Amino acid sequence: MKFGIIGTNWITDRFIKAANEHTEFSIGAVYSRKLETGRAFAEKYSVKNIYTDMSEMFSSGEIEAVYIASPNSLHAEQSILAMKHGIHVLCEKPAVTSIEEMDQIIEASKTYKTTYMEAMKSTLVPSFLNLKKNIDKIAPIRRFVFHYNQYSSRYDKYKDGIVENAFKPELGNGSKMDLGVYCIAPIIHLVGAPESAIKNQFLLSTGADGQGSMILSYPTMEAIIMYSKISDSFMPSEIQGENGRIEIDRISDPKNITITYRDGQTEDLSVAHDFDSMYYELAEFISCVKNKQLESAINTHAISREVTKLLT
Repeated sequence: MKFGIIGTNWITDRFIKAANEHTEFSIGAVYSRKLETGRAFAEKYSVKNIYTDMSEMFSSGEIEAVYIASPNSLHAEQSILAMKHGIHVLCEKPAVTSIEEMDQIIEASKTYKTTYMEAMKSTLVPSFLNLKKNIDKIAPIRRFVFHYNQYSSRYDKYKDGIVENAFKPELGNGSKMDLGVYCIAPIIHLVGAPESAIKNQFLLSTGADGQGSMILSYPTMEAIIMYSKISDSFMPSEIQGENGRIEIDRISDPKNITITYRDGQTEDLSVAHDFDSMYYELAEFISCVKNKQLESAINTHAISREVTKLLT
C-alpha cells in the first residue's frame, strides 16, 4: 500500500522505520511546505515524488493512503482534504483540537467511504490487548492512576526565551495534547467515558499548558490522570481493584504489565512485542483499508471522539 507522508520530523522517522517491517507498506510521495525540506527527507528514504501542494499529492495517483504527522492544529483540515480525494487517513494523535473537527472527520469518512484511524499506538500493542482481556481478574475496579510526566527537551530553550512548537498553543500543542492523551485514551478503551471530569492545568506564559491533571468520575470508581512537560516521573501507572492491582510500566508504550493479587501472588500479562509499537497501528490500519472498514474495531471513531471531549 503506497502512502503519502505529511510531516518530516522525528516521529515520522520512527513511523517509517517501524512501517518498513510491514511487507505491504511503501512510500509513494512526500509532502512538505518547503521543497528543500521535502527533498532532504525524500532522499533519506529514496522517494521520487515530492510535493509542496497537498491537493496535487492527493490527486496524483501515487498514493492510496496518507500518514499525517503535522502540527495538531492542521490535522483536521488535512485529513478531510485527503478523504475528499479518496485517500485513506492514518493521523497522529491527538486526532484534532476540537469536538467540531472530530465530527467533521467522522462525517467525511462516511461521505467519501474512506478509512480514518487515529494513530494511538499504545492501545494496539499486544500487552495492552492482553490487559483488556484480563482486567476483570481484579474486579471490581475502584481506581485508575495513569500518568505521563516527561521533562521536555525543548523546555530549557523555552526558559531561555526560545519558544519552539511544543509550547505553542496556536499549533494545538501542550502537555495535555502531547502527553495527557496517552493517559486518557486507554481509560476510555477499558471503561468508557466518565460521567464527569474535573480538570486542572498550569499554563505557561505562551498559553500552553506545562502540566495538568484530571479526575474522571464513574458510578463506582474514579480515574486520576497526571501529565507534565516540565517535570519527570518514573513511577508505573496502576489500576486498583478490590481483588488486586495491575501495574503498567509505561502508559505511552505498555510492554510490562503485572497483576498483584491481594494474597501476594503475581501474574505476568506482558506479551512479547515482535516489532516497534508503531508497527501495530500501521498493521491495524492496513487491515481496515483492505477489508473496506471505515474505522478500526479497536481505535474506533467513537473512542477518538470521547478522548477529544476530554482533551478540549
